[in-house]
Amino acid sequence: MVHPVDVHVGKKIREVRLLRGMTQVNVAEKLGLSFQQLQKYETGYNRVSASKMFEIAQLLDVEPAYFFEGLPRAGMPEREAMDERTAKAAQALSSITDEKIRAQIQSMIHELAGRQSLSA
Repeated sequence: MVHPVDVHVGKKIREVRLLRGMTQVNVAEKLGLSFQQLQKYETGYNRVSASKMFEIAQLLDVEPAYFFEGLPRAGMPEREAMDERTAKAAQALSSITDEKIRAQIQSMIHELAGRQSLSA
C-alpha cells in the first residue's frame, strides 16, 4: 500500500523538477535511474531512500527538507501540489530578469486571483 508521506514527497519531487524545466528522462539519467523508476518515486509507488533523496535535492538545488514542506499535521489540510501548467508559468515568471516587470506581473496575478476568489 502506498503511504501518504511517500505520495507527498513524490509530488514535491515532480513539482520542483517541473519548476526547473527538467523532464523525467533528464533527471533519471543524471541520477543513474530509469525514467520509470523516477516516475514511481513521483507517484509515491516506490519509497525514496534517504541517500537518493539527498541526490535528488542536490540535482534540483533544494534542501532535502523541501520534500516534506506542506505535509499535513494532525487536523490540518494538505496543501495542493503545483500542477504542470502552474509550474511552467512560475518557471517563465522566474526567468524574467527585469525585477520591476516581474513585480508588476506578480502584482497583476495577485490582483486577478483576489478578484476571482471574491466572485466565487
